[in-house]
Amino acid sequence: MRPHNGSNFRLAAKAVFALAFTVGALLAAEGPPEWAYGTRPTPASEVKHKPHAAPDNGLKHVPGSTLEFTRSQINDFFGPADWFPNDHPKMPEIVAHGRKPQIWACALCHYPDGKGRSENAGVSGLPVSYFIHQINDFKNGLRKSADVRKKNTNLMIDYAKAMTDDEVRQAAEYFGSMKWTPWIKVVETESVPKTRISVGMFLPLEGGGEEPIRERIIEVPKDTNATEVLRNPRSGFIAYVPLGSIKEGEALVTTGENKTVRCAVCHGTGLNGLGPVPGIAGRSPSYLVRQMYDMQQGSRKGEWTELMKPVVSRLSEEDMLNIAAYVSSRTPD
Repeated sequence: MRPHNGSNFRLAAKAVFALAFTVGALLAAEGPPEWAYGTRPTPASEVKHKPHAAPDNGLKHVPGSTLEFTRSQINDFFGPADWFPNDHPKMPEIVAHGRKPQIWACALCHYPDGKGRSENAGVSGLPVSYFIHQINDFKNGLRKSADVRKKNTNLMIDYAKAMTDDEVRQAAEYFGSMKWTPWIKVVETESVPKTRISVGMFLPLEGGGEEPIRERIIEVPKDTNATEVLRNPRSGFIAYVPLGSIKEGEALVTTGENKTVRCAVCHGTGLNGLGPVPGIAGRSPSYLVRQMYDMQQGSRKGEWTELMKPVVSRLSEEDMLNIAAYVSSRTPD
């Protein structure tokens, strides 16, 4: 038997370490999953250029509402259209109008009923203490996006820094007074509509066509015009997920699969929340993946995140996808 060669062993060990470091660096270089953050640029070949048109000042309508608004009123930063004022309590000033010139109305991005859209957060039904804590984390530099291109996260940081404690509490109590109800339909599929990105939101291309879903979640409005143009808070989303992802996610969520902690331990039976811990059932899968990834990468910090660190530390991007697919498919109580 030949004696062990220490020099060769050290060289081999260095080679293994170098290989592991290189693989890790390559994985890190891939960066945040663009399908979750909505930061993928639409290829020029897929952009349909339209001739410059005069401003659209015509009155718009949505089914079920007796009100009418122009495009400029719908998109007013400091007083966006409220199509269904009877669907929610009276909005506080900070929610309905924001505060000029620093803070846009919360209702512009998150809608008057707090349902939000795939590029931001659904905030209705969040515990008041949790909501306040998250705004303070934004304010104190503890909550950022792992993808620096996520513009609305940077806007939230600016708004949080400008909001008074009273404004934060008013918004928290308002959105917390409304239950989270079904808003997203999760569909397993092999192919998805080809999409473009508009302000962080995936929208089906006007020309149609499909492409393989691969290892992605593609979340799109049920009705593009109703969401993108009219900002109709009664028009929800479809989340396309890979075949088998819901079942894979169920195993991770309910048993941990020796990778993570059962979600119900903190988020409660049915994943509808437990005390100050928010419910996650039926929420946007894109949003859920963004938060897990941000926590894992250290972009989102704070006391609540410390509890989540061991939960997400060993999850792969595929694990996060599967967890989100299952959790979002659950019907909130």
